[in-house]
Amino acid sequence: MTFTNAFVASPLCCPSRASILTGKYPHNHHVINNTLDGNCSSKAWQKSEEPHTFPALLKASAGYQTFFAGKYLNQYGHSEAGGVEHVPLGWSYWVGLDKNSKYYNYTLSVNGKAQKHGADYSKDYLTDLLDKHWLIRQAKTPMSNSSIQFLDDAFRGRWQTLLSVDDLVEKIVKRLEVRGELNNTYIFFTSDNGYHTGQFSLPVDKRQLYEFDIRVPLMVRGPNIKPNQISQMLVANVDLGPTILDIAGYNVNKTQMDGMSFLPMNGTSWRTDILVEYEGEGRNKSDPTCPLLGPGVSECFPDCVCEDSYNNTYACVRTIAPSSNLQYCEFDDNEIFVEVYNVTADPYQLTNIAKTIDKEVLEKMNHRLMMLQSCSGQSCRTPGVYDPRYKFDPRQMFTSHSWRLSRLRQTLK
Repeated sequence: MTFTNAFVASPLCCPSRASILTGKYPHNHHVINNTLDGNCSSKAWQKSEEPHTFPALLKASAGYQTFFAGKYLNQYGHSEAGGVEHVPLGWSYWVGLDKNSKYYNYTLSVNGKAQKHGADYSKDYLTDLLDKHWLIRQAKTPMSNSSIQFLDDAFRGRWQTLLSVDDLVEKIVKRLEVRGELNNTYIFFTSDNGYHTGQFSLPVDKRQLYEFDIRVPLMVRGPNIKPNQISQMLVANVDLGPTILDIAGYNVNKTQMDGMSFLPMNGTSWRTDILVEYEGEGRNKSDPTCPLLGPGVSECFPDCVCEDSYNNTYACVRTIAPSSNLQYCEFDDNEIFVEVYNVTADPYQLTNIAKTIDKEVLEKMNHRLMMLQSCSGQSCRTPGVYDPRYKFDPRQMFTSHSWRLSRLRQTLK
């Protein structure tokens, strides 16, 4: 089954992977960026969240054996986070990468013991090593000084590295088939975030609120799932943990997870909106390679095309319902800047309709955003703005956030 409306709760590696593991939105697991200070694999994360991840619950309460291989959280292995000796709770067998996104010259934690690897393709290329199977080589292309050529090279290189992922997935499926376990196994294929390569003149990265960064692939196969199905259910990465626990027979209501189980995957009484949130990481400084651009940009690429702004903190409600396909976003800046897109009429999100859309719709979306930003556990699973079970009442405001709606109304006048 292919899910055509799958999203992440935050378009950045560490917060997103934390959401997959915990089933929580970032405002509840408190991982806000890829640094230790941002709670990425920190001691605080290990103490407060790791005991409650879905693999920890599977192992402790349901008796499952669990296996992990590859990238965990970006700062895993840091000396201030216990080094590679730390094996997160819930994993029976652990092969975790020290730090993040290295395919050569890296260190693995194999059940808490360091295993160093070099740059010999036949022995060390990470994706193939994880499967003990070596087939293709990552191609490397020299970077030019042109932004367009840079993007072409980056895009081509990313596709080339996926060949080894295809090989790994094929090997796993064939092994399950040979052992007679394939029809008794659920396989989830997805990603922790999207990625842009040139859209909106942004070079290469994620972190943005637009479809190319928040929308991800999601394909699931397993018992009682008929082949070649397409589902338009609105699902998020916070739903993966609850779904896997539900498959294992664990009562999700016993957890503090914000997500919902999408088993049996038929969309009955399902939500119509999700929360997307991100806390900006830029610095109010000039990039020395592009001084004429002034302060507030980061990661300048060839031709002084720069990636991120200083203040890029936002929260969005992404709504998909029979009557609407909208994205509503507020930026945490002095203006409470609002972006609204009708994704059906404007799939590339080129026209911000915040100034022209009906004010009642804006108030509904603003209210819903405040609810989702304040939610925890069961309260995150309430019907959405465009769910017929939901009745909008402007008087039901969270007092701690009432300033936002009043300021929004002022900007609309």
